[in-house]
Amino acid sequence: MAAWDVRRAKVFGICTKSTGTEPYHRLVDLVTQQEPYRSADRVFWVSDNGLSHRGQTAIDRLSAWYPHAIQVHTPVHASWLNQIEIYFSVVQRKVLTPNDFSDLETLEQRLLDFQDRYEEIAKPFKWKFTKEDLHRILSRLPSYQLVLVKLAA
Repeated sequence: MAAWDVRRAKVFGICTKSTGTEPYHRLVDLVTQQEPYRSADRVFWVSDNGLSHRGQTAIDRLSAWYPHAIQVHTPVHASWLNQIEIYFSVVQRKVLTPNDFSDLETLEQRLLDFQDRYEEIAKPFKWKFTKEDLHRILSRLPSYQLVLVKLAA
């Protein structure tokens, strides 16, 4: 599991044998107990809809753990909007392929070593896809054109 600070290009990762509320809580603790997150007025957690952090229950749980933490969910099937997914794709290409690890300890060490190295060279991701790009793509779809007409009428 990992969290990505979009402004500082900092990654926080933990290795667990399974996901769930307890490992997610450990990840949140890892981030939120450090500066500048500990003393921030608000810390936004953009997350997909994984079992350990989806729905209103997860929002309430995160707020109970850290009142200044605000959970924001990406739309279902749109985890690509979450910038940690970009990091995961880099990890997939640079660390996990080929999958030839002798044991889980070796895999964990490789992941954590890569995390440290990545932070030395990482910069915040620059989104190039704009709302104008989205409108241009959506305008090619008939259903979007109907919505535009309905909204304009």
